[in-house]
Amino acid sequence: MELLSIFPHLNASLNALSGVFLLAGFYFIRTKQIERHRACMLTAVIVSALFLISYLTHHALRSYYFGLGPTRFTGEGIIRPVYYTILTSHTILAAAVTPFILVTVYRGLKGSFERHKKLARFVFPVWLYVSVTGVLVYLILYHLYPGR
Repeated sequence: MELLSIFPHLNASLNALSGVFLLAGFYFIRTKQIERHRACMLTAVIVSALFLISYLTHHALRSYYFGLGPTRFTGEGIIRPVYYTILTSHTILAAAVTPFILVTVYRGLKGSFERHKKLARFVFPVWLYVSVTGVLVYLILYHLYPGR
């Protein structure tokens, strides 16, 4: 059971780290530092992939090995719809943006920079939102309203 308690913190850290690399990559492309941009964006993809592996492992362990359901949200009042709105938008956008991230990265690596840039203008803010709201969900669920 102790192993399970590590995952939420690890997952939030990976989400935050991905967001940091996204912001750094954005800065580097704006300042025409292409190689640094590429390194940051590829690192953001790798960190996001590690997050996904960790997230799925956490939920598999909770469900299949420990017979536990999802972590219950204990907040009441106005925070309840706020939390579920953030969680729902985070979940839907995380699933929706993933293939677009892969296409954007592919276009950049293949040198199709105009097509890469057109798609990245939409993908970047959604991906950043997903990273930030992932950390926000963690803070609300595990720190502001922890289970009893």
